[in-house]
Amino acid sequence: MSSQDIPEENLPAEQDAHGAVSVADEQNPFADPGLPPHEHRVQDIDERAAKRSERVVAFLFTLSMLLTVGFIASYVAIPADKSIFVFPIGHISALNFALGLTLGGALFTIGAGAVHWARTLMSDVEIADERHAIEAPPEVKAKVLADFKQGAKESALGRRKLIRNTMFGALALFPLSGVMLLRDLGPLPGTKLRHTLWSKGKLLVNMNTNLPLRPSDVAVGSLTFAKPEGLEETDEEFQTEIAKSALMIVRLQPENIKDKRELEWAHEGIVAFSKICTHVGCPISLYEQQTHHVLCPCHQSTFDLSDGARVIFGPAGHALPQLRIGVSDEGYLEALGDFEEPVGPAFWERG
Repeated sequence: MSSQDIPEENLPAEQDAHGAVSVADEQNPFADPGLPPHEHRVQDIDERAAKRSERVVAFLFTLSMLLTVGFIASYVAIPADKSIFVFPIGHISALNFALGLTLGGALFTIGAGAVHWARTLMSDVEIADERHAIEAPPEVKAKVLADFKQGAKESALGRRKLIRNTMFGALALFPLSGVMLLRDLGPLPGTKLRHTLWSKGKLLVNMNTNLPLRPSDVAVGSLTFAKPEGLEETDEEFQTEIAKSALMIVRLQPENIKDKRELEWAHEGIVAFSKICTHVGCPISLYEQQTHHVLCPCHQSTFDLSDGARVIFGPAGHALPQLRIGVSDEGYLEALGDFEEPVGPAFWERG
């Protein structure tokens, strides 16, 4: 905006070449120091330095494209359950580490390229502009449009084709990272949710002692948690497998067992049920000895272990699956097969 566009009463008394008010008065008790003399950057006077800056910006945009490709490759190639050791963080998911590193790097290099472009190649001349009313007259609108065109010209976007092309490439390729996230909608789990590690002859191992269980280890009225033989906490698949294979072991008086199949699948009153609630998959851990009820702490679904672990209260949709057990030649409790139905909550493709 020129001085002619500003009301006379809002104009400073006198300005030097840099916009400084030379005389203070009652309305302006402090003289405006104005703007310091503009100092040219090396890129403004040396085209070779400008070319170097151009190449740096292009390199950053190109690096962003490569990191985006790395994000996509990591998403496809790295298994979700693979872990790596990163100092000083420790063991973390290799997939999460790669995705965070490449996605963050792609965003950072786009931003760094834009900042370096603005700091070294775009015009850095400071312009003082007096404030005016919010409503803009037609002359101001015309000036804004002219300033925009001048800024576009000074950005050298048309002349610096290397920067323009690599920037467009980085911005066009980066959204593909979001498209790759759609991969988590598939593939389908197949039969993974229907089977566990339990099989005929697999010993029941105490979760606390990590030792195989004998019938004498389970007292009447006690609650013991067990896992399949061979499953260790150091295994990469431990969390996935224990979420399906965790057992509750309870010993009841045979005459207190109401369900015929439960009695047949038990051993001397020792019954084994899945520890995973059939509502949303919480681990069940609360046992009422007198009633033979177990309670899920998440939403209070209650199951009767003396009657096939049927649901007697709460939102759970079906009974806890029972594991058929026996005793091995060495006297240890063992599974006689896998669960005959999927454990945990129902899922949409369950038949």
